Amino acid sequence: MANLIVAESGVEQFSESHWKSLRYFNLYRLALAILFLFSALLNPSIFPALSAHNLFRQLLGGIYLLATLLALGLSYRLRRHYSAQLTTSVLADVVVVALLTHFGDGLGNGLGAILLSTLAAAGLVGQGRLVLFYAAAATLSVLFEQSYRAFQHGVDQAGFFQAGVFSTGCFAVAISARLLARRVFANEQLAHQRGVDLRNQTLISQRVIEEMHDGVLVLGRDGMVRQSNPRARRFLALSSGTDDRLVAASPDLARAFNAWQQKTNDENILVRVPLSGMQLRARFVRTQSTQNDVLVFLEDMSRVRDQALQMKLAALGRLTAHIAHEIRNPLSAISHAGELLREERRGEMYERLLRIVLDNSQRLERIVNDILELGRRDRTYPETLDLREALPLFVDEYLVKEELPAETVTLELSGVATLCFDRSHFHRMLWNLLGNALRHSQRSAGSVCLRVCNAKIPEHIELHVIDDGEGVDEVAREHIFEPFFTTHHRGTGLGLYIARELCEANEAQLELLANRPGADFCVLGRASGCR
Repeated sequence: MANLIVAESGVEQFSESHWKSLRYFNLYRLALAILFLFSALLNPSIFPALSAHNLFRQLLGGIYLLATLLALGLSYRLRRHYSAQLTTSVLADVVVVALLTHFGDGLGNGLGAILLSTLAAAGLVGQGRLVLFYAAAATLSVLFEQSYRAFQHGVDQAGFFQAGVFSTGCFAVAISARLLARRVFANEQLAHQRGVDLRNQTLISQRVIEEMHDGVLVLGRDGMVRQSNPRARRFLALSSGTDDRLVAASPDLARAFNAWQQKTNDENILVRVPLSGMQLRARFVRTQSTQNDVLVFLEDMSRVRDQALQMKLAALGRLTAHIAHEIRNPLSAISHAGELLREERRGEMYERLLRIVLDNSQRLERIVNDILELGRRDRTYPETLDLREALPLFVDEYLVKEELPAETVTLELSGVATLCFDRSHFHRMLWNLLGNALRHSQRSAGSVCLRVCNAKIPEHIELHVIDDGEGVDEVAREHIFEPFFTTHHRGTGLGLYIARELCEANEAQLELLANRPGADFCVLGRASGCR
């Protein structure tokens, strides 16, 4: 049974279990009324003392049956006045038993047991002091009936003693039932609260496990996967069920698990998953479950390597930016001195050596500028760029500066053709991508194509930079965005790296797609909604 709920207005509101208990109580009373009525109709000799009043028994049984039916119907249909309904039912039983006792031989006919059972049931489903009121009403009815009998037939000391003992029993039964009910209520409340706490803890633990970057498996001793979080299912390419065998997903992991069972240790094990092609670091932990299940924590080694690389690059970036600041001043002095020496004519060997100095000074200047540009990637001022206007102007500027024919770069614009990007970042990013494409293209008409189209993701567009060169081989594809990686003798190895960093700073993505047959670099960005 649930506990009593007290509303803010002070009116008692009872839970469903209270109403269910009341219905059970009325069903008991209905069964009792049916038995009493049929005994009066079919077998009047059951209560010999009432044989002379059999018509009265039949009439009283019929009225009592109707009253119990009415009470049962109200408990189902009227979900109000719980205490009033219970009190009316108990008082009706008290009156019926008092009348039967009066027209019979008193409490000696055994009808008092019916009243005690009624008080016990009322004590279990009743509330507070009402239980004592029910016991007091039963006691008063018995004492009143015994007093009336003594007034008519004289004082019967044995009858009064029996009535006193019965009255004491009424209070004892009612109080005992109420104490038992309170104990049941308290235990039920504790169990309900424990259930709520357990459910909340389970939900929290489940959410934590699902959001973990590491995969979590629960394995049986036979190598069956009992539970797994989404990350582990992605690592091992498992289905959403829990009846997968570990050996089917990763034989290396299954062999490591069998070896760990034979010799338990806390060492991490590197395994490879054929289905997903991932390299994982696994750690096995015993549990105290009844089935001795084993927890397996899986960590993606590529993510660990990426984190280490990011930390290394961040430290390298800070160091190189500092060095770049220190180099820029002497480099400018060297370049300026070279320009002054160029004005003097001292022979062909002198001119060749001077040209080498100036060319390498310019190359160092580009590297320094690229490194310093990385330090400004976090200062973004995004705006909505209309690529139908911005791209033709940019292409004209680039071709004029590089002294290339106008037909070398073609434009294909479709869809919304707007991009949310910092204007200076966009100019630098596209300059790097276009320069890389032209460097590896055939430099003929239409060698480079800038294509703009709507993306599959809503409110996003794609900007493709496609060249007609040989494309990017599989070995270079893995390192193409790493800093200082280049396949061209005049490249610095920072152009694509800076382009990707600028895209990420503007919440865009730069990816290298499949060769067409030349390289296809795709920028995926938001078409609107600049923040």
